[in-house]
Parts: sequence; structure tokens; C-alpha cells
Amino acid sequence: MGFFSQIVNGLGLGSIYALIALGYSMVYGIVQLINFAHGDIIMVGAYVVYVILVIMNLPIWLAVLGSIIFCGIAGVLIQRIAYQRLLNHDAPRISLLITAIGVSIFLQNLFQLLFGSDAKSMPKMFSFNSLKFGTLEITSSTTLNIVVSILMMAGLQLMVSKMKIGKAMRATSEDAGAAKLMGINPNTTIAFTFGVGSALASVGAILYCNTYPQIKPIMGGLLGLKAFVAAVLGGIGSIPGAMLGGYLLGVSESLTNAYISSSLTDAVVFGILIIVLIVKPTGLLGKNVREKV
Repeated sequence: MGFFSQIVNGLGLGSIYALIALGYSMVYGIVQLINFAHGDIIMVGAYVVYVILVIMNLPIWLAVLGSIIFCGIAGVLIQRIAYQRLLNHDAPRISLLITAIGVSIFLQNLFQLLFGSDAKSMPKMFSFNSLKFGTLEITSSTTLNIVVSILMMAGLQLMVSKMKIGKAMRATSEDAGAAKLMGINPNTTIAFTFGVGSALASVGAILYCNTYPQIKPIMGGLLGLKAFVAAVLGGIGSIPGAMLGGYLLGVSESLTNAYISSSLTDAVVFGILIIVLIVKPTGLLGKNVREKV
């Protein structure tokens, strides 16, 4: 497989990372919380698709819609039950981080109890002709991943910059207290952000299942960590940064697999994280924010 084919395959994988990284960036941008349970929302979304599509034998569109809605509601419930009281009482960030890890472990164990720890096979969900440009062939799953990720980022950017709820999100991010004085409910805004981020993770799960048709309860752990690396690489809190980080990470993985060693892929990913934190802690598109005292 040629160099350009590896780049395109990397962009396809990076699109999945980017969609998941968007959820990390949105939540961090508003409440400065690294929601490590976010990776397991991907797993939840994948199992919802499995239940509707394979066990219940219902149409694909219902599986996709059901997964997105279920994950969106799950994201809101997690925020309300696990995080809201801590946020309202200005709990230390370490308390929020420990709670996020606790939610992650709870979800993994719950789904192991429900479905067992063995991997489940998924049918091919979306299939159409590959695109050919001379010797370069782009598979249907890669094309779908790239197109969906670009459309999702554009829609999210439009919502944040133009819609009323987007302005409320930006206001809450800048100063939750001042936003409250202006008639904005910070709790509702934060819950909405968790819901949207979780819905995006569900879309990432659907694309992942279509590309790699196998799911298991612990699948969200490494996927979530890599998406977090992508968010940090691009600049956590930045929507275009999350997309850029996801694409760069996917391409790095693809090139490492092809030209170095598949056993070193994860080492390269986390090596990139270390280098970014040393050289440019704010990420490629992140901004330095100074707090006035």
C-alpha cells in the first residue's frame, strides 16, 4: 500500500478520534473537566447499535438514531448524577477527575455484566463503491468517516458561533457567574454540552463499528485515551483543534503501522502527547489564557 493510501487511511481513523475529541474539548471548554468517562460512552453507543441491529433485528436507521439519542440522554444523566453537585459546590478538580474515572469503571463493569466480556461481531452497516483516483483507492468506510466528521465539525462550529445555546455555552465558559446574572442557566448549559458531546461520541462509535466490526466492554478505554491525546494535540477547548489533532493522530498511527512497527503504534501516540506537553502545552490551536489576580 502506497504512502498516499496510508495518509487517507489515517484520515479515516483520525476522523473517529476527532469526533470523540470534540466531546472532550466541549466539556473542558466549559467546566475545565477532563471527562474520562467519555471514552466509555463510545462503548455504550456501540452496544446500543448491537442491541437494535443484531438482537432486535431492526433497520439500520433506527439503530443509528437510537444510539445517538440514548448516548445524548446518558451524557446528560451522567452530568446530573455524577458531576452537578460537585460543580455547584466548587469541588476540587481532583474530586471531579476521580468521579469521572469511577463512572468509567462503573460503565465498563455494567456492560460486562449485561453482555459478557467476550467480543461481539457487528455486521457491515454502510457499504458503497470505493472511490478511485488513479492508483489511489479510498474505501467506503474511510470516505464516510471523513465526510461525516467534517459535516459534524461544521455543524458544531455553526451552533457555537450563531445559535442562542452556543452563545450561552460561550458565556458560561467565560464566566458562569456573570452568565447567570444575564439569565443563562449554567447547569442547563453544561448538561446540554455533555449531551451533545456524548451524541458525537455515539456517531464516532457508529463509524468505528462500521470500520472495525467488533465490540467489547473495554473498547472505550484506549479509544478515549487516544481521543484525549488528539484533543490535547490540537488544543483542548478548541473545536477545529480537536479535528486537527484527530487527523494528525490518525495519520501518525497509520504511518507507524506501515513503516515502523504495529507494536509501537501506542508508544508513538503517547510519545506525541509528551512532546506536545513539553513544547507547546496549549496544543497547536490552543490559546494561552492568563488569569488576572
